[in-house]
Amino acid sequence: MIQKQLFAARAAKNAVAALTTEEKNRALCAMADALIAEKNTILSANASDMENAKERISSVMLDRLRLTDARIESMAQGLRDVADLPDPVGRVLEETVRKDGLTIRKVSVPLGVVAIIYESRPNVTSDAAALCLKSGNACLLRVGREAFASAHAITEAMRHALRACGISPDAVQLMQDPSRASAEALMTGNGIVDLLIPRGGAGLIRACVEKATVPCIETGTGICHVYVERSADLQTALNVIENAKTSRPSVCNAEEVLLVDRAIAPEFLPRLYDRLVTARTQNGLTPVELRLDAFAQTLIPGTPAGEQDFDTEFLDYILAVHCVENVQEAIDHIARHSTHHSEAILTRDENATELFTQEVDSAAVYVNASTRFTDGGEFGLGCEMGISTQKLHARGPMGLHELNTYKYIIYGNGHIR
Repeated sequence: MIQKQLFAARAAKNAVAALTTEEKNRALCAMADALIAEKNTILSANASDMENAKERISSVMLDRLRLTDARIESMAQGLRDVADLPDPVGRVLEETVRKDGLTIRKVSVPLGVVAIIYESRPNVTSDAAALCLKSGNACLLRVGREAFASAHAITEAMRHALRACGISPDAVQLMQDPSRASAEALMTGNGIVDLLIPRGGAGLIRACVEKATVPCIETGTGICHVYVERSADLQTALNVIENAKTSRPSVCNAEEVLLVDRAIAPEFLPRLYDRLVTARTQNGLTPVELRLDAFAQTLIPGTPAGEQDFDTEFLDYILAVHCVENVQEAIDHIARHSTHHSEAILTRDENATELFTQEVDSAAVYVNASTRFTDGGEFGLGCEMGISTQKLHARGPMGLHELNTYKYIIYGNGHIR
């Protein structure tokens, strides 16, 4: 079955690459309609996944798995948003006309077959399918066992829509074997898989990067930092930090580490404790566990930070806190501990802003804004394939353009060399 699905994707890729913009957009809208029409089936499958997973994963991770009417509506809107984006295929990126009249064009083209290995977020199923189809690629989706029923229901709805539009449903396939064998087949699918994109925790990403013999994007585990520089507006800082940490702690763009200038720590940290611990407890919200360095422990209650706390993607209501002397020390700390995903500075000092944005080597660097914006939808990409933390060939949220490569087309008139 695994090999059959791989060969079917390879057989479908040329037809997908040849689809017109109108055909792709019509299919995407039909896929969106199908998600809404099959909403009850999808929710029923998700309820089964939730029931099976509730004793095995944390409540925060269960939230990643959970589907609701609103989340399915959002998935459908994501498909429509991608339909509204310009077609990336066939763009003339560069054109050169030589003195002898030979015309050389650099043109964007689909990659071919894109494989995505992901864990327990069902919405990745429709996001990946949408971006692959619009960029002219066939896709192979491999989801973790926890979300298999949900992803299967979503995929079947979209495949029915493709078939109704006269497009091979093999353009979008969910691997039917959720065992490790299917993941390894995608990692080693040379000659079939043109790009592999893992989306999930550090273990999954590391396994793909280390074992893949096909081109693989290193997507981000997110040890994201927020740095409160001494000139920052403290109320603004509290608002940004609470959003970055608590709006959805289970995602890769959530804040995991807070850096605070020592000069303002005696005033700021007690206000932070009141906001993230006291007020949230009083309001019936989950309080944030603060894991504090030695200096911060002298100012507020909390858990002493352990050796690994500044190198951990908690994906939970936990925040490591470290106090620094100045912006350069904050930059140096980030360089040692960051996964190069997203970092933010809260400041009113232009010199601090310039130094931070120039020297922090991450895919997204924010000034006075939450790291939670590192997302394809927020960046105007419709949705995203993942957040690349490498530098070649893509960096940051991956959208349509990152799912195209290019080739040279040369026009002559009997030219010889």
